[in-house]
Parts: sequence; C-alpha cells; structure tokens
Amino acid sequence: MKVLVIDIGGTHVKVLATGQPERREVPSGPGMTPRQMVAKVRTMTRNWPYDAVSIGYPGFVHRGRPVAEPHNLGRGWVGFDYRKAFGKPVQVINDAAMQALGGYRKGKMLFLGLGTGLGSCLIVNGVVEPMELAHLPYRKGTFEDYVGLRGFERLGKRKWRKEVRRVVETLAAALEPDDIVLGGGNVKKLKELPPGCRAGDNNNAFLGGFRLWEGAATGAALKPARARRVRKAAPSVVA
Repeated sequence: MKVLVIDIGGTHVKVLATGQPERREVPSGPGMTPRQMVAKVRTMTRNWPYDAVSIGYPGFVHRGRPVAEPHNLGRGWVGFDYRKAFGKPVQVINDAAMQALGGYRKGKMLFLGLGTGLGSCLIVNGVVEPMELAHLPYRKGTFEDYVGLRGFERLGKRKWRKEVRRVVETLAAALEPDDIVLGGGNVKKLKELPPGCRAGDNNNAFLGGFRLWEGAATGAALKPARARRVRKAAPSVVA
C-alpha cells in the first residue's frame, strides 16, 4: 500500500508519499480552509501514486474525526468529508500524535511538539493517547502562550528556552514518563535539550503517518522501532 501523509501545521502543510525521495510543502496560515488544503495538496502530489491518506490535524480528533476547529487556521475543518475530497481511504489523527507515533520506542513516552503552538501526546505501551495540554492554564496564560511561537516572539530566545525547560519539568513531574521527545520546528532554537529529553527527527510525522496503515487489520501493538525503520505492526490508536 502506498500512503500519502499530510502534516498540517500553522505555517505550512507538508506532504510525503511512500517511495518518494523528498517531501513537499506549501504555506498555510490563519485563512486556510480544508478545501484549500485539499486543492493545494492534490496539485502538489498530482504525479504521486497513493492508495490511502494519513492526515495529521492540528486540533482535537475523536474517533478519526476533527471535533474542534484549529486555532491557527481558517474554519470549516470539522465535518469536512476528507475521504470524499481525496477519493481515497483516509485516517485523521492529531498532528502531535502522528509525530509522536513516528518517534516511539517503548514504555511511556511523552511527546511535546514545539511549533506554532504546543502539540502533546502520551504513548503508553503502544497505545496512543493524544492530549490537549497547550491551552491549559500556566502562569499568566497557557502553556502555548509561553513555549509556542508567540511566546518565542514575545519573550526572546533566552527567556523562551527557560520556559521550555520549566514546562518540560512541570509536565514530567505530573505524568512521570520513561521517555520525553521534543519535536516540532522550534526544537532547533534550543541551545541544549532539557534533562531527560531527546529530539524527535523531522521525518517522524511522516513515519507516524505510514505506521497508521501498517497492520491496521490486526490492531497489533506497536513494537520498538529501530532508527528510521518501520516495523510491520501498528499501535492501538485512541484518537
């Protein structure tokens, strides 16, 4: 099966398909609607063959369907028929969960995505538990206000790095993970990773999207993954 993976972000939509050597991307932004996203993706991938689609969605997803509009894009994402739009089978999962799935090894892993906002996901023994920590109260705002892109621009690099460390320590103390992965485009802005953390690979979102379709019929638990290699098993996904 050839899979097209779509990673929807607040600034770009990135795509990669099975067997393709390089990803492609287009700008997104606060005015992008799902129809615009589909049109741009179909144009970008018109010469790519694929049988199924994985979508990493920047918002809350329940049973494979978006149930809340994204904070950093346009409107109309909830209730949109993605399968009809692409004419292929589609699986939708929270974007942080998809990226976390690509970087999972074993045990209890906490994933935090430092991007336009703050993505979050917990994977426990192969079971994916998407989380919405970004908008929980933190100091004089929310977690996202301090470690998302707006926080970086407001605080500056030095103070932002301190807030990332503080947020990681706060969430690690509450959730007690065995492994902490920091992903997202802003990880490169960190001078050093907080203690107990490792950086996620930029391609983990795509790897997670491919994994969604592996062993889908069996629902087998995800096995420890070697670097950049996908095992022939899929996790139990709670989305």
